Amino acid sequence: MENNPSWLLPLLRSRVTGALLALLYLHPDTDYSLTEAGKAIGASPKVMSTEADRLVTAGLVREARRGQARLIRAETSGPVSRPLTDLLAVTYGPLPVLSDLLSGVAGVEQAYIYGSWAARYLGEPGPVPHDVDVIVIGVADEDALYDMAREAEHRLGREVNVSAVSPQYWEAPDPADSFMRHVRERPLVELELSR
Repeated sequence: MENNPSWLLPLLRSRVTGALLALLYLHPDTDYSLTEAGKAIGASPKVMSTEADRLVTAGLVREARRGQARLIRAETSGPVSRPLTDLLAVTYGPLPVLSDLLSGVAGVEQAYIYGSWAARYLGEPGPVPHDVDVIVIGVADEDALYDMAREAEHRLGREVNVSAVSPQYWEAPDPADSFMRHVRERPLVELELSR
């Protein structure tokens, strides 16, 4: 992920800043090494180091050491912690929240955010999206996906729409399927699923 402007929350200087803050503030009890955080948000070690330095200096992030590893976590005792967490949940929150929730659903092999949220995340200018569209590849139970989407809506404060396709159909969709053509031609943001 390059350190491009933030179109999900234009108040932030970059996409990396938003993704990193969302990861930390939506997992406030977790310490991340710079390597782990970088992998989760798709940022290089150099960019991670620069962003962590800036955010620690600003008092938004705490750091500690474990051996050679530099660990960071959200600074939750400051006056901006709660409002910042709420703002990050509705802007950058879909990436960590949906990754967490979908990791707990059996039969999910891959998942992507598509549509306007993915476009803004990847740098396409435009208004802040009103909903989040997700496509799940696998054989997950529809009821489990529905429940996951409602929980995501509760956490994110916005509508979450989930569609599912089999791995075979994802690899070779019907060329006449306009929905799949739209999904595949537009920006996609892959969700990091823990196994």
